[in-house]
Amino acid sequence: MKTFNGISKFKSAEPTIITIGTFDGVHIGHRTILQRLINNAKTKGLKSAVLTFFPHPRMVLQKDTDIKLLNTLVEKKESMEALGLDYLIVHPFTKEFSRLSALEFVRDLLVDQLRVKKVIIGYDHRFGRNRNANIKDLIGFGHTFGFEVEEIPAQEIDDVSVSSTKIRRALLSGDVHTANGYLGYHYMVSGTVRKGKGLGHQMGFPTANLAVAEAYKLVPENGVYAVHAFLQGTKVHGMMNIGYNPTVNGTEKSIEVHFFDFEGDLYGQSIEVRFLKKIRDEKKFASVVLLKEQLQRDRETCLGLIT
Repeated sequence: MKTFNGISKFKSAEPTIITIGTFDGVHIGHRTILQRLINNAKTKGLKSAVLTFFPHPRMVLQKDTDIKLLNTLVEKKESMEALGLDYLIVHPFTKEFSRLSALEFVRDLLVDQLRVKKVIIGYDHRFGRNRNANIKDLIGFGHTFGFEVEEIPAQEIDDVSVSSTKIRRALLSGDVHTANGYLGYHYMVSGTVRKGKGLGHQMGFPTANLAVAEAYKLVPENGVYAVHAFLQGTKVHGMMNIGYNPTVNGTEKSIEVHFFDFEGDLYGQSIEVRFLKKIRDEKKFASVVLLKEQLQRDRETCLGLIT
């Protein structure tokens, strides 16, 4: 898969079949649409392409700094590449871009730049300045500029919307099992390992403290989770704590992972950790000794989930 950071950067002499959207999470509903796109491309001898935007339009038009997304850009790229997509175009969303007329968007960008021959799009898709054009307008433009439009049925689009909402709600309540079911894969958080206070090491449970750079990335509810990651090419299981470490009077939220049967220096490395199940809420214990005893029970619980 080739990724282009902007429509103007797109370089291909071959015509495309394209779909447009945020595709946050690239969950099972999205995958149905993307697989249709890819299969259609193969049948018609076209290149499959997704046009998506970053930052999220709400971040720009509504200045919604609290919006939480299921994927970082890197995670989205990896998920789409795994599906067999030919091209991913990530276009910078700006106020200036939002002011393009429907005609300018279709003629100048879709047709002239992306060489579109077919668009697969939802029945409720709106585009152009003030989002004043709809799928009927797009079909009309197709007749004018020589491309086909295939409408994604209402039920399928509604399923996508419901799935995204349910995934977010599930993660914010710690129900990663339900979220994973809708995603079709284990939800992940990626970040750089930084040095912590070393308290875990003192208790016999050394942790990798994960710093997530993207403030918009949705982090599941505080608590303890069974997780796994690929470290130095090997799948390693562990347990993650998300929260404030109340037993030791912590004041800053942290994401800490204790990996089982792993020895190695992870400081400064970027790792991706995937969630299996939440095993308990975060709790303040009366002493560090009681916390250590609980951590041992947590370890046994997590190991029981993977054997």
